[in-house]
Amino acid sequence: MIQVINFSVETNTIIRILILGFLGFVFSMIITPIYTHLSYKGQWWKKPREKSVTGEHATVFNKLHGEKHKRNIPTMAGIIFVLSVCLVTLLFNLSRSETWLPVAAFAGAALIGLVDDIINIKGDGLGVAGLPSKLKFLLITIVALIGGLFFYYKLNVNYIHIPGIFGNQHIGWLIIPLFVLVVVSTANAVNISDGLDGLAGGLTSIAFSAYAIIALLEGRYGIAGFCLVIVGSLLSYTWFNIFPARFFMGDVGSFALGTALGVVAMLTNTVVLLPIIGLMFVVEAGSTILQVASKKLRNGKKIFKIAPIHHHFEAIGWQETKITMRFWILGQVSAVIGLIVFLLGKYI
Repeated sequence: MIQVINFSVETNTIIRILILGFLGFVFSMIITPIYTHLSYKGQWWKKPREKSVTGEHATVFNKLHGEKHKRNIPTMAGIIFVLSVCLVTLLFNLSRSETWLPVAAFAGAALIGLVDDIINIKGDGLGVAGLPSKLKFLLITIVALIGGLFFYYKLNVNYIHIPGIFGNQHIGWLIIPLFVLVVVSTANAVNISDGLDGLAGGLTSIAFSAYAIIALLEGRYGIAGFCLVIVGSLLSYTWFNIFPARFFMGDVGSFALGTALGVVAMLTNTVVLLPIIGLMFVVEAGSTILQVASKKLRNGKKIFKIAPIHHHFEAIGWQETKITMRFWILGQVSAVIGLIVFLLGKYI
């Protein structure tokens, strides 16, 4: 039986949330020329990777993107929306119960990515051109663990919601390792997805838009505002990042976005819906995991020409813009499906 739900929000609240999103866009637009000047003056060029995640030379990747990197495209542009989101949140949307955790995790993950990007810029381009993968994983895990402890001990959350007849399931302190798993997985999935012009920016804009709606329906207006600030800031960034990209977000941006997305999923108690709303991130990360596993278990045999899967489509002849826009479409469809499941699971 479907319950009749009377949903109402004061007009002033909706206007405030929309203004927050608009401020995110405006702040990003203001910061963009400053970043552009500094990045070209300082030659913050993105260095292409020389080795794949399994250690061999990244021959296919360099064949696909060698010409692009000859243009000397600056990286670390995630600074634009990281600063925008942090400034707007700290000035206009700071709430202990709703935005302290996501903005702190967002900034902490951004700092890790910033160090990685600086090493990439200053390094000689050998190896992975950045922090070692294991060290990045450890640092992101530490950020997630601190967030999980705050989530459990300060926000007193010890349950998860499973849509349908199960409802809220109390799991006690196990919420902490679940929090870490979700945040670390999402951070790495978004990082893996940042490989084509406009791809990660578009997909994360879609996911955070869906979560803004979910938070609004839950009456978590601070979280809804935080999500819309990210969307507004990303729309500004993506304006300049679509093909041919003026700059790349770098790990400072992708780690921040992925970490915040995982935290928002936990705060809205919709972690079960995250793989649906963020389906394309699951596909991207999954393709990489399958590729690595296949190489190790099948004597070097690959499933894809190159992973993650967006590069595989490039390798078989798809244009970069076609892949990006089709992934955006699939991301929009999965986000709508996630919203439908949210509504059915909450109100049936």
